[in-house]
Amino acid sequence: MKFPLKSILLALTLFGTVACTANATPETVSPAAVKKTFEAKFPNRAVVSVRPAPVGGLYEVVVKGRQIVYVDAKVNYLFVGDLIDTAKRESLTEQRMVELSRVDWKTLPLELAFKEVRGNGERKLAVFTDPDCPFCKKLEQESLAGVTNVTIYTFLYPIAELHPDATRKSRQVWCASDRAATWAGFMRDGKPLPEVADCDAPIEKIRQLGEKLGITGTPALIFANGELVPGAIPRDRLESLLNAR
Repeated sequence: MKFPLKSILLALTLFGTVACTANATPETVSPAAVKKTFEAKFPNRAVVSVRPAPVGGLYEVVVKGRQIVYVDAKVNYLFVGDLIDTAKRESLTEQRMVELSRVDWKTLPLELAFKEVRGNGERKLAVFTDPDCPFCKKLEQESLAGVTNVTIYTFLYPIAELHPDATRKSRQVWCASDRAATWAGFMRDGKPLPEVADCDAPIEKIRQLGEKLGITGTPALIFANGELVPGAIPRDRLESLLNAR
């Protein structure tokens, strides 16, 4: 992601205070020692990983929820924000976030999803979606419109905090005789959901899966190369990601 000069200068200003401190304590400690100190100072934040940052004297700390922060060796100072490569005008933090969110396609439990095959179905896409999410409908009606030669795996991921009726509707879709057709009719054509008998829908298993993958909103798209992308992205970008290796 490219950043305007104003944002870069602001980040450099914030980073400068940390960098000066880091230079003032040149000793190098192990990531394990930094982790231990961090957990002692922030006992309520679960640490996922610690490693040296691209800048000497700083350490990258990833906490639960895939949040990245930077600290000095003694965790006396903590920096939250983008670490920017000024030569390339790129955020190293954002690049790292992409790495952390990458999903091994082979590990996805596709039996928890229903699928729609278009054309030869050779390209793969998994979508975590909510039937009452307006952006999910935009994805279905606009971004995915006309996209072919793809197999779409739909994981029903209702966010009850935002859409109280979404769980019920998700169950209606899953328990329908033709899930893909029912979903398409409701999301793309505005057809009402059929009244169906309740069944053993895997809504809770999908919720746990989404939390494990760090999915906090819908729609969330996972491509065959492992890239996880949030939001109803434009069709041209979607096509590019479907073709990525």
